[in-house]
Amino acid sequence: MNALEHSATSDQTLLQTARRTFDIEAAALQALRARLDGVFVQACHLCLACTGRIVVSGMGKSGHIAHKIAATLASTGSPAFFLHPGDASHGDLGMVTRGDLLLALSNSGETAEVLTVLPHVKRLGVPVIALTGNPLSTLAQAADVHLDVAVPQEACPHNLTPTASTTAALAMGDALAVALLEARGFSSEDFARSHPGGSLGRRLLMRVEDIMRRGESLPRVTPETLLSDALLEMTRTGLGLTAVLDAQQRVLGVFSDGDLRRALDRRVDVHKTSMRELMTPGGRRIGPHELAAAAAALMETHRVTALLVTDADQRLIGALNVHDLMRAGVV
Repeated sequence: MNALEHSATSDQTLLQTARRTFDIEAAALQALRARLDGVFVQACHLCLACTGRIVVSGMGKSGHIAHKIAATLASTGSPAFFLHPGDASHGDLGMVTRGDLLLALSNSGETAEVLTVLPHVKRLGVPVIALTGNPLSTLAQAADVHLDVAVPQEACPHNLTPTASTTAALAMGDALAVALLEARGFSSEDFARSHPGGSLGRRLLMRVEDIMRRGESLPRVTPETLLSDALLEMTRTGLGLTAVLDAQQRVLGVFSDGDLRRALDRRVDVHKTSMRELMTPGGRRIGPHELAAAAAALMETHRVTALLVTDADQRLIGALNVHDLMRAGVV
């Protein structure tokens, strides 16, 4: 076999292995989904009744999954933190208090470090939810609620390396977090308040009034303004449109780059044709207290690049375009 044939065979084997891994883990999740029943509901009710924090604990690969579950819970309205069971018996058990709840992960249900935590939390009256792959295990039997996350096989060809089992535990943790999120009525704005940094926070917290142009930066003309003068106003502000206002500064319509192209196609006289004849009545607009992300969605839906911002009386108070949104990190 030459080098090219060997390479092709190896590449195909790699792809087959990857696909087999996906198939095994997908089958594990389907089996897990089929087992969901009233026990999951009991676990949700225990979490909702928790007046303290959800303490998530696990060793090894289960510990990594527990870390992620704790982070997901904490960011979606269920106060939670990760407790390393190896450190728990060396002082960190003091982090667990009455009113808390323990969510313990162990595929075997016999992890010694996790079992060591149980007597202390039991003395405090802390309820225990266990995620294991063995309903007959010590941890499963000691728990108030046991969520069975057993899988038929691991993706590892030796059926040893935690792969499908950790995926199943992670999915169960996500299902629990999302169920609690919805039960608590946790909104996108609640989510944003716990994620103020980065693009996510900007998208979810920034309002139109935070980034809109104001004052002299706003393009404005009257219905009697000639096209030639309106073009100068559009050029001055560089917004790609101008608002057409009445004497009380209420928006009557808008004249945009698109309206200009249509006017030129009709060969109108730029020195004799007024905005009243060329403007688009009404025009796309948004309120100042709307989310900037809503402005981006409105632009995308209606295929426009700029919006006017009006108050409750439809008076012009601002404007913004897609470049303003980009500079603010909203899109």
